[in-house]
Amino acid sequence: MLKSVIQEETTGCGIASVANILGKSYAEMKRIANAMDIHASDTSLWSDTQYVRRMLASEGVKSADSEIPFESWHALPDLALLSIKHHQEDGKNFWHWVVFKRVGDQAVVLDSASYLPSNIRTDFEEMQPKWYIEVKDTLR
Repeated sequence: MLKSVIQEETTGCGIASVANILGKSYAEMKRIANAMDIHASDTSLWSDTQYVRRMLASEGVKSADSEIPFESWHALPDLALLSIKHHQEDGKNFWHWVVFKRVGDQAVVLDSASYLPSNIRTDFEEMQPKWYIEVKDTLR
């Protein structure tokens, strides 16, 4: 059964998304992130893509070097970090991280937001991704 990690901090979507990809709990991933000097409270984490890449790489998982503009759900790779809920504050871009996962012909989004009725989402028309990072090699 597919499960989604719920972020335990208001700003912990990147940590939770990486935990979802790696099959770890939020607490496990938070310990790994904190040991790398990555903290959910760091405002630069909210608008920089290098943090999630570093967390993935620390566990032996490769991700694409650049962000790819979102075109369609069908065009996404089987595993990707997606940026949704884009907005700007003081001229700086911010977003919410989620994980797109395709298993066979079933596509889902693992969304770590604690306020959702279900964290395994298929309401694709409600989400408006701006770009994604392909997750290339996983150990699982």
